Amino acid sequence: MSLARFSFNQATAQRWALPEVVAGCVAAGVPGIGLWREPVAEYGLARSAKLVREAGLAVTSLCRGGFFSADDWRAQNLRAIDEAAALGAPELVLVSGGLPTGSRDLDGARRRVGDAIGELAPHAEAAGVRLAIEPLHPMFAADRCVITTLGQALDIAERFDPTVVGVVVDAYHVWWDDTVYAQIARAAARIAAFQVCDWVTPLPEGVLLGRALPGDGCIELRRLREAVDAAGYVGPIEVEVFSAQVWARPGAEVLDAAIAGYLRHVV
Repeated sequence: MSLARFSFNQATAQRWALPEVVAGCVAAGVPGIGLWREPVAEYGLARSAKLVREAGLAVTSLCRGGFFSADDWRAQNLRAIDEAAALGAPELVLVSGGLPTGSRDLDGARRRVGDAIGELAPHAEAAGVRLAIEPLHPMFAADRCVITTLGQALDIAERFDPTVVGVVVDAYHVWWDDTVYAQIARAAARIAAFQVCDWVTPLPEGVLLGRALPGDGCIELRRLREAVDAAGYVGPIEVEVFSAQVWARPGAEVLDAAIAGYLRHVV
């Protein structure tokens, strides 16, 4: 089985600095890498772009933009689009943000996401970067992401050209939804990114770090992969895991385990 579509999201190996992640991917024959803005900024945007380019890795996504409830959301997202363009990342992942402080208006917060993306879309199109709306599991609706289903993400994305605004299918956030396969079919060319990990219980305190490597939990990862393929998605498949247990392991060991889980349970 091939690694041709495999991408390693750098958030999966917290103990590796960016140069180490890049070197590890090259050594393992991994063709793609998903980047995050904070470690890129720490290493330097221009240096990061040069490092990845000279290593021959494709940047499959940049995470993240969004958080539209923040006061400086517009400036931050315009900057994130420019960073994605500089890195050669075709997609900027958008996590919409939760309810504004003191607000209970969930419908209003969701409308704000659509309006904000409408303001950003012309800049993204000019930069050649697609805005990729990522729905998060409903348990994050209050503080991280008011867009909680793939259907809600598509309701926004469908207002725009699919080359400008798409959606992220992240197994961790959508696997539970009984409409997800119909929504994946609906998404078709709007699928901008496909991310995989696994779901394990009990969830840790704070729930954010409740992910596991592919095959260590209960998600039908291959079924999801077959569904995005059937919808016409032929792009990278990123392994993205937030887990204190995974992060405690050496980076090379994590990458090897991610590849093994991908080959056995995803493809």
